Amino acid sequence: MLRAASVIVGYRTYLDLLGDLVRDKQVVRSGMRAEVDRCREAVDMAREGRAVAMVSGGDPGVYGMAGLVLEIMARENLLGRLPVEIVPGVTSATAAAACLGAPLSTDFAVISLSDLLTPWDLICRRLTAAVEADFVLVLYNPASRRRVEQIREAQRIMLAGRPGATPAGLVKNAARPGQSVVLTDLAHLLEQEIDMFTTIVVGNSTTFRVRDCLVTPRGYPV
Repeated sequence: MLRAASVIVGYRTYLDLLGDLVRDKQVVRSGMRAEVDRCREAVDMAREGRAVAMVSGGDPGVYGMAGLVLEIMARENLLGRLPVEIVPGVTSATAAAACLGAPLSTDFAVISLSDLLTPWDLICRRLTAAVEADFVLVLYNPASRRRVEQIREAQRIMLAGRPGATPAGLVKNAARPGQSVVLTDLAHLLEQEIDMFTTIVVGNSTTFRVRDCLVTPRGYPV
């Protein structure tokens, strides 16, 4: 897909990871909070007949740009008239889970703690419901330099319905250079360094730790 494209559009951090794949291409880079403009520019160039690749981190349909591109195309009545292909990727939930063992073997919930596009009270309601339903929890965007209180509140919500000894893991830069993995528990979660590149996995009532692995049984008799 990338090799066939004449134009590659994306967030600058993700484009930097592509290396030689962007050689001899027109590259359109932009920063955070320019997602709408980025997608509109990609759609406009595709409408001109150019082969455009929009790059997302992880999977484009999981907190990625696929939804926004399709929204713009639908609003401009381009769906069905302009060809579009969504190429699946590996989202950080499954990448982090592979680093930690097998914590997602049964039902799990992925919740972003970023309140940039979703109201914080709604995020809290979703997290509370997921804790009550005993889902394994995967937390995206847990903290940034300016946004530090959300992960503290999230821990309080989880501790209200889950023991402090619940196994947890933190993976930074999952499947990327600089990857690091920490196994801990819910009570000691905030003792670790947490940023926007960290994915947090908190087990459910059956998750256990054995050596350096977190395992959530699916229910098979063993």
